[in-house]
Amino acid sequence: MAQLISDRRDVDFVLHEQFGLVEHEKFAEFNKKTVDLIVSEARNLALKEILPTQKPGDEEGCIFENGKVTVPQCFKRAWELYREGEWLAMTDDPGVGGQGMPKMVGIAASEYLVGANPSLLLYSAMTHGAARLVEAFGTEEQKSLYMKKMFSGEWGGTMLLTEPEAGSDVGALKTCAKLNEDGTYSITGSKIFISAGEHDLCENIIHPVLARIEGAPEGTKGISLFLVPKYFVNDDGTLGDFNNVVCTGIEEKMGIHGNATCTLSLGEKGPSIGTLLGQVNKGMPEMFQMMNEARAFVGLQGFGVATASYMYALEYARTRIQGRHMVKGREPGAKNVPIIQHPDVRRQLLNMKALVDGMRSLLYFNARCSDLMETADNDADRERYSDLVEVFTPIVKGYVTDRSLEVCSHGVQIYGGYGYIKEFPVEQLMRDSRIFMIYEGTNGIQAMDLLGRKLGMKGGKSFGCFIELMEKTLEDAKSVEGVEAMAESFGKALAKFVDTAKIIGDRARSKDVMNAFSFAHPFLGVAGDVTMAWMLLWRACVAAPKLLKKAGTLDASVVAEKAEKNRDVAFYAGQVGTASFFINTLLPSALATMDAIADGDRTVEEMPEASFGSR
Repeated sequence: MAQLISDRRDVDFVLHEQFGLVEHEKFAEFNKKTVDLIVSEARNLALKEILPTQKPGDEEGCIFENGKVTVPQCFKRAWELYREGEWLAMTDDPGVGGQGMPKMVGIAASEYLVGANPSLLLYSAMTHGAARLVEAFGTEEQKSLYMKKMFSGEWGGTMLLTEPEAGSDVGALKTCAKLNEDGTYSITGSKIFISAGEHDLCENIIHPVLARIEGAPEGTKGISLFLVPKYFVNDDGTLGDFNNVVCTGIEEKMGIHGNATCTLSLGEKGPSIGTLLGQVNKGMPEMFQMMNEARAFVGLQGFGVATASYMYALEYARTRIQGRHMVKGREPGAKNVPIIQHPDVRRQLLNMKALVDGMRSLLYFNARCSDLMETADNDADRERYSDLVEVFTPIVKGYVTDRSLEVCSHGVQIYGGYGYIKEFPVEQLMRDSRIFMIYEGTNGIQAMDLLGRKLGMKGGKSFGCFIELMEKTLEDAKSVEGVEAMAESFGKALAKFVDTAKIIGDRARSKDVMNAFSFAHPFLGVAGDVTMAWMLLWRACVAAPKLLKKAGTLDASVVAEKAEKNRDVAFYAGQVGTASFFINTLLPSALATMDAIADGDRTVEEMPEASFGSR
């Protein structure tokens, strides 16, 4: 069963062989033995307690009745065990109730937890993000009232941003905040699509709410952030009266049925009282701390369902007997074979593996940059790693979730007709994966962020750090036996990507801005493809020398024979082969897209609206 969520051997490879743990006194207690135990415990909890809630949670869904939301009954025990294990705040400071783990270790643990049930873990993610807002911007009183109970999961949290007429255009929100004589604010408005906005996993839910104080400027410059608890909290921490944050309904969705997506009304049934969080009219930059964390989590959700879909498909392909081998099947008495022996199934599995492996390395490296940022002993390094996290964010959220749907689609295809029915898990994984491309900023917005902000951030310095890292891996790869040819191919793609980034970046700063942004999403796609190639080449650079040592040769036929008897040979050969497949088979399509970006066809910007079709 463990193999059907994630590949532990690959997790260990990324943690200990590709990157290695961050060595710093802050993380001194998290040595290899401790980290391996943490990952094992997360895997055990995921497999034994959380994974069994995935299918029934989807079938039962959330129930809305008289303003209350009941989550699937099977979630209750899993949530309590998750809380008791203190997994919600595993990477946070012990001073707020956290365990102080490196973020890269947290990602490794979360891979199992999220992959087991992304709907259940979304309650945790929303709570954690809201708690971080209190930690970062709260007064001492707000921290004392809310923070530790949120980090422990005793109380929940949300993000009240979206409104019926203000989705991605947050500046158009209508929710109003009126200052009261005691310094609190009366909040009036309606919020929609609120994940975990109402539920019965926690006795209280603390809502960070974006609203405009009466008389504040229009647009995003006039938005402030407020803390509005579901129930008032007394000075001694006990709960008081209901604060009139009323759930008026939940959405019937394509996927993630176990997570309540709510419409919330504030101030309609009586005063909804909030306190200012942070500074007046600074709500958007403050909220972006939670949004950036949420975007990284959405990337993790996408990866979680993708790796689960791959592992299920791989196991199915190994055990599903259908059809004869294309060559050996011509021999007398030939029998049907597992479908993994058919070329098209192997192609799809390699496509899935390449993307899943590349995603894992990217997410772990992004987390590692956060660890290095926290432990840096000088401002220059701290700024460098912070900039890298900024550049990675739209790729982690946008590209990874785009590709996760692709991976899940392959999973359904490998199962054939069985993949399309609910008896098998890949159907749900594909449905669940679709929302990840939409919430926390659609992938079109992520593409606009990469092109419009990250590409030119700090005069291109931040993006330049990203390129320099890839160039370093390229230089290292040129001298590694067994990867020289793929390094040369990657080098050509990287050089073309740099040229393409300059072309579209210059265009975005000129009168051709509309044309540039019509190619923003294709540019995000090629940025992600090049990033995947980088991560896979890096893997191959680590694996090839170990493969040579274990097998005594890199000859394909000898390696194939030894791989049947030696797991290390099989694993390292898989690293080199997967990198070769992606760089030589999938990456060339990105080169063609780069040509299209450079050519800059104007159809998207110039075609008349009426020409899209009749009304």
